[in-house]
Amino acid sequence: MENPHDNASQQNTPQQQPANEQPPISENSVVPEIEPEQNNDVAFNSRIDLSGLQNAVEKIKAELAKVIVGQHAMLEMLVVSILADGHSLIEGVPGVAKTITAKLLAKTLAVDFSRVQFTPDLMPSDILGTSVFNVKTSEFEFKKGPIFSNIILIDEINRAPAKTQAALFEVMEERQITIDGARYKMEPPFLVFATQNPVEQEGTYALPEAQLDRFLFKINVPYPSLAEEIQILTNEHQRENKLALDMVAPVLSAAEIAQYQKVIRQIIVEPNLLAYIAAITENTRNNANLFLGASPRASLAIMNASKALAAINGRDFVTPDDIKKIAPAVLNHRIILTPEREMEGITTDKVVSQIIETIEIPR
Repeated sequence: MENPHDNASQQNTPQQQPANEQPPISENSVVPEIEPEQNNDVAFNSRIDLSGLQNAVEKIKAELAKVIVGQHAMLEMLVVSILADGHSLIEGVPGVAKTITAKLLAKTLAVDFSRVQFTPDLMPSDILGTSVFNVKTSEFEFKKGPIFSNIILIDEINRAPAKTQAALFEVMEERQITIDGARYKMEPPFLVFATQNPVEQEGTYALPEAQLDRFLFKINVPYPSLAEEIQILTNEHQRENKLALDMVAPVLSAAEIAQYQKVIRQIIVEPNLLAYIAAITENTRNNANLFLGASPRASLAIMNASKALAAINGRDFVTPDDIKKIAPAVLNHRIILTPEREMEGITTDKVVSQIIETIEIPR
């Protein structure tokens, strides 16, 4: 006699689940709100042990938090670039902690670090190295330049002339340099963090598209909020004579970085998400607002960076929200606006946002 009531309740419940499945596609910042729900599900069926990687990332963030206030998006993208084995271009006005963040991040890694200040008179040999005649042996010996390191910070990369910038083409893409017919390979990890000021144009040389394409990310660093700036002042006042670099300790070795980079490659990406990435990139090539679209290297960058972001958040699979969060930093320096849109004040970030909103999210 109770069966009719049971049937009625069974008919009402299945209808409610699909209604809340679709996230809004008009906002790029929905990922932090969505990911905690996904992490709860993955805790029961994760196929890859990501606990060590997550702990390492939290340690890095904790060390940087001793000095850096806010700038969470920049820190997350820099950590993602390390795990995805990609270079990062950090762009922002002077004084927003671009250089100090890169130096502190390098300090958290127990690897070699070198810094190169780009200037208009810098020569390629000042970066790569040069052959020097040895009087004792009567032979030329190659003296390695500062590029032979694990983490290289290039400060004000757009201040060096084109021939010096071009010296980075081979080493950033192939992790090697060729001089006098000899090939020298870089020891892993090999990552370039470069900074530039988007406002000042005098005495600078715009980076060519070929070099911009070699950066995994272009990270735009905004001003801090009022509360963050008050905290910056408070921390600096209380620090007294302590140096910022002395407050940060290394937490990751080169071997651990290589191990976690291998873990990232195992993160699962479903075929429909690969098609989603390709559709985003392909749309940039046929977009009426753009003069130049993104290459397949951009698609690879989105895929690899999305894997790293998923792993950081404790998931062994990529979601559409990972792709939506990563895509702007991957694409904004790889596309060129048409002159008409540039004169109208349209930005590449806005065009990328429109593209992401236009393409249907896979289900």
